[in-house]
Amino acid sequence: MILETIDSPADLRDLSTEQLAILAQEIREEMFRVVSKNGGHLGAGLGVVELTLALHRTFESPREKIVWDVGHQAYPHKLVTGRRERFETIRQLGGISGFLSREESAHDAFGAGHASTSISAALGMAVANELRGDRSPVVAVIGDGALTGGMAYEALNNAGQMTAPLIVVLNDNEMSISPNVGGLTKYLNRVRTNAHYNHLKGLTEDVLERLPAGDALVEIGRRVKDGAKEFFVHSMIWEELGFTYLGPVDGHDLPTLLETFAQAKGMLAEFHKPIFIHAVTVKGKGMDLAADPLQLNWHQMSPPGSKKPVAPKYQDVFAETLITLANKDERIVAITAAMAPGTSLHKFQAAHPKRFFDVGIAEQHAVTFAAGLACEGLRPVAAIYSTFLQRAFDQIVHDVCIQNLPVIFCMDRAGLVGDDGKTHQGVFDIAYLRPLPNMTLLAPKDENELQHMIATAVAHTSGPIAIRYPRGNGAGVEMDPEPTPIPIGQGETLREGGDIALIAAGTIVAVAQAAAAALAEEGIAATVINARSIKPLDEALILGAARRTGRVITLEEHAVKGGFGSAVLELLAREGVLVPTRTLGVPDTMITHAPPATQAEWCGLTVGHTVVAARELLGRAAPPVAADELAVAARHD
Repeated sequence: MILETIDSPADLRDLSTEQLAILAQEIREEMFRVVSKNGGHLGAGLGVVELTLALHRTFESPREKIVWDVGHQAYPHKLVTGRRERFETIRQLGGISGFLSREESAHDAFGAGHASTSISAALGMAVANELRGDRSPVVAVIGDGALTGGMAYEALNNAGQMTAPLIVVLNDNEMSISPNVGGLTKYLNRVRTNAHYNHLKGLTEDVLERLPAGDALVEIGRRVKDGAKEFFVHSMIWEELGFTYLGPVDGHDLPTLLETFAQAKGMLAEFHKPIFIHAVTVKGKGMDLAADPLQLNWHQMSPPGSKKPVAPKYQDVFAETLITLANKDERIVAITAAMAPGTSLHKFQAAHPKRFFDVGIAEQHAVTFAAGLACEGLRPVAAIYSTFLQRAFDQIVHDVCIQNLPVIFCMDRAGLVGDDGKTHQGVFDIAYLRPLPNMTLLAPKDENELQHMIATAVAHTSGPIAIRYPRGNGAGVEMDPEPTPIPIGQGETLREGGDIALIAAGTIVAVAQAAAAALAEEGIAATVINARSIKPLDEALILGAARRTGRVITLEEHAVKGGFGSAVLELLAREGVLVPTRTLGVPDTMITHAPPATQAEWCGLTVGHTVVAARELLGRAAPPVAADELAVAARHD
């Protein structure tokens, strides 16, 4: 296999174009083999194999930097940049990351797991090169889905007026996770499919190549080509922004890609102007897409072998509850930022298409758009992953909270998210939402409580409200027949005990309950409280439990600093209830990819850790181990 001989990008330069084509197929086969076993992103990477090979054949990474947007399209990049032998470990405990990581490889010029960052980062690197007197090119590879994010336009606007050695490659596959939306998509469709322009472009180039060289003819040729663009495509937005535009080119045609990248590199050396290359690719290239024409299932695969759970996913409970409520309330509208399948809002779209809005990868716009809807009396529900809502913090403060608008935020993937790793852990939302005046923040203990909290949020019209819930499946509890509002600021006592209080927020309530049961076997009686409302707290309930037991442990699947435990400590300090308290949560570190159970162990968020913390607060030693248990342990040593 050719792939087995590739240990660095330099090895690609010894291959013929025919060998590169064979290598492309081998890369696709290796990606499918590993991702089928480990899970992970597939479709985007399959679509950029030839693009990746041509880039690394033309540009000398890591000296000439290649910045990939998001990172889930960079699996082929990992395979040809010295990580082939470790590719088997991708997204596994101790293995390589499913996204980009500067810690992992010098070829990962910029770490990324969120979209629309590549052009800004690449421009910064290119300007740094220029300030050092170095004209080495920097390449940003961005998908048309990521190009719907406002940050990308800010970077393009800035870059077009500069002389830095920047090349932007648009990987245009008409997809992000869902089909792309908006005016840009329609524009790209016109460019991509305009047969007249592409025919004239090719004919013009062919004629000009036959003419004798000369500066005058070069200028005439440039004007003829520009005139063709203007006539057939009206106005090339990229050239209006200050870029030299090349394309559209077939992103799977290796000779054309190699020629185009070489041309761009030469133009950068001669002209001090950024270049924009438009490459048209197919997401999921090489796979049988007949059963999935929208290619949604090829975006990401789950590892095989797991039994289908009985309990529904939290995201499905959210969407189905919202549909039930919207059937009765025409004010309810749903908003997603290019994550309709990920939030299950595609179900809402099918039920209420006119009240569903996919704004693209544009969380900032999503939040202020929701604020505008709320101004006019609608009940906007913005379903955005916890880790992605971080990108819209200013809009939450400035456009929602200051004006006290009743926008509903449903934060999917709150808490630890397993193999998606550092960039996707939803463990900061309490800390960034709790300080905001007018904000209400809820967390359900299970899927049944989630449906009631969604009803609560829709009924809450006196300001913004946010609900955080995790990735994956619920606890399998019995569902009530109708979603019904519950009192805000009112927790519930699930178990009474006089020795210690375990106060939990969210689905980690189950850990608190299991820990209380284990403590009971040791003769320790624990109170278990499901907070339900993180802001406002049920102050009377929490203070009463703290005074009665004299010891408190808080549990949350969130950063300890600024989280739910911090809120409880603030309350106890304010009221002078100075009892020994332990806060269990995510420590002050970025949590890398691993199975969720392993991440919980790292963070001390297991039943065992809770039991140990309770013993320590009570000053009790672990119970003695029975003789038969010691014998069993000895046999396993």
